[in-house]
Amino acid sequence: MTKKQLFEQIQKKQSFLCVGLDSDINKIPEHLLNADDPLYVFNKEIIDATAPWCVAYKPNLAFYESRGLKGWHAFEKTVAYIRQRYPHHFIIADAKRGDIGNTSEMYARSFFDEVKVDGVTVAPYMGEDSVKPFLLYPERWVILLALTSNKGSGDFQLTTDVQGECLFEKVLRVSGKWASDEQMMYVVGATQGKLFEQVRRIVPNHFLLVPGVGAQGGSLEEVCRYGMNSQCGLLVNSSRAIIYAGKDEDYARVAGEEAHKLQQEMKEMLGKYLPSIF
Repeated sequence: MTKKQLFEQIQKKQSFLCVGLDSDINKIPEHLLNADDPLYVFNKEIIDATAPWCVAYKPNLAFYESRGLKGWHAFEKTVAYIRQRYPHHFIIADAKRGDIGNTSEMYARSFFDEVKVDGVTVAPYMGEDSVKPFLLYPERWVILLALTSNKGSGDFQLTTDVQGECLFEKVLRVSGKWASDEQMMYVVGATQGKLFEQVRRIVPNHFLLVPGVGAQGGSLEEVCRYGMNSQCGLLVNSSRAIIYAGKDEDYARVAGEEAHKLQQEMKEMLGKYLPSIF
């Protein structure tokens, strides 16, 4: 999917919502455990309920890989279902890969040639040669970790060098030379607030994948005020607050309602900060 196509979906749906499929076998409704593939059944119902209100899905690989082969099969089937039923949705494999070049080449082949997702999250710590193999696929995206939403993000990401540049700023500045905003996105956590201004000074035109709204307490209004650009430039992810909003057999309906509520908030933010796109 191209940047233009993604923006068109945001305009059409008045939404920049990404639903995170952090599907935990220990948290899905009990009645699903009797199914042959409980995670896939859970995902399928969540997807059907939320598809009208979101533009992207983000399966978190840890929740599938922890289940061995059956978990990986559930992931593959989930991606195939989205591709078949909702072909205009952007699919992110939240895998946080990043290794030496020939290993990264195998990771890229796995996600882009075999599973055929649109983008994959990649760790930048090992540098350019660990990221380049993912950039060899036209219309596929590297989503580089830059400034995350977890408590320990400040341990390294906010440390400064002798010139006063934060590590996350160096990641943005240096990696911006590896690919354009047509192929590179960045992960920036919703809990970082005004730091979005510093991010936008370095990468004004890139899309940002923004986790941390919902269960982690990030403010959608702050994200939009400091992070939105002329083409929206945001994919805001919500996982637990949507997919686990309902506990019983009506879990999918409740998830859809929560996704709709967030979409309505996003519509309001687009009207406030970017009225020209409608």
